[in-house]
Amino acid sequence: MKVVLQNLTKKFPSRNKKEKTDVVAVSDFTFEIPDGKLIGLLGPSGCGKSTTLNLLSGLLKPTSGRIFFGDDDVTDLPAEHRGVGLVFQNYALYPHLTVLQNILFPLQNLKGDKKLSKPVMLEKAKEAARLVQIDGLLDRKPNELSGGQQQRVAIARALVKMPRILLLDEPLSNLDARLRLQTREEIRRIQHQTGITTVFVTHDQDEAMSISDLIVVMKEGVVQQIGKPQEVYDDPKNLFVAKFLGTPPINVLEGRVKGEKLYLGDQAVLSAPGLADQAVTVGIRPEGFLPQADGPLTCALSRVEVMGRDVSVVCTHPASQNPVIRAIISAETNVPTNTGSVSFRLKPEKVLVFSGESGERLPVTLA
Repeated sequence: MKVVLQNLTKKFPSRNKKEKTDVVAVSDFTFEIPDGKLIGLLGPSGCGKSTTLNLLSGLLKPTSGRIFFGDDDVTDLPAEHRGVGLVFQNYALYPHLTVLQNILFPLQNLKGDKKLSKPVMLEKAKEAARLVQIDGLLDRKPNELSGGQQQRVAIARALVKMPRILLLDEPLSNLDARLRLQTREEIRRIQHQTGITTVFVTHDQDEAMSISDLIVVMKEGVVQQIGKPQEVYDDPKNLFVAKFLGTPPINVLEGRVKGEKLYLGDQAVLSAPGLADQAVTVGIRPEGFLPQADGPLTCALSRVEVMGRDVSVVCTHPASQNPVIRAIISAETNVPTNTGSVSFRLKPEKVLVFSGESGERLPVTLA
């Protein structure tokens, strides 16, 4: 099911009696979600991603703009008639019902010509349980399940009606790290298997990048960038997007362009052909450093952290906006630790240049 958002805006009245300006939670959001794709809505708390999800589900009405499911305008359609499956952060299972009864619940509330016979409902519930691999737990109560198992029950309950759209509101935030990894892989498998158009809300960029076909990065209700996860990581439109994506985060330094050379402090680190002299902000991805004895960028060495396959070289530089710079390099690379400093050559494709004033990405091919 294709989903189209047209100039979607949601405003809430200000609670400040002195300040009557409305709070804009979502601003002029226009986007077409392709049929059968998994879309990650990504951003910090308060960016408008959950509000967007609630607008899609019908739990909130937009201040302006339209929402289409396929060719159907559902903007004014009540939530119960939209054919949406919604999975919440806190699972929202009925504690007094068994797993099977929780999954059956949406089917038992169908009315009119949509009402199903008991055998059909039972088969659909068992099929949904098999899909999320909890068919051996149907007689248990929610308090007898792990967090991951409870989340699977919530997903099965959302899928049992085979919704037109599946909406997931930070479904993994209550799980521990290992279980989060396992469950997000399961969500991707289920989405592939069912082909249901899915919108996944998260503030965790690792989650969004690992399972999404497309990610939508939001800030203060405004869409910053939409694209495939790797494309957005490699080619962010502004400093906010660059800083939000990546683990460890991008290293941000104050720089300047002079004579078509990019300087960090008093060190010319790369050529910047065609770029006018100006103050800039420079982002260097952690994987963009190559230790080299005569490299153009010299930093004060703090320590080397062993990470198994890689090592993290932790250092400082006067131009850095971060307390430390982290360079991720191969564990096979020898980094002298007795000199007090370390020099790097930079990978041009991993160095991003932004306007020092606006934070917008500057069009330059470094060399």
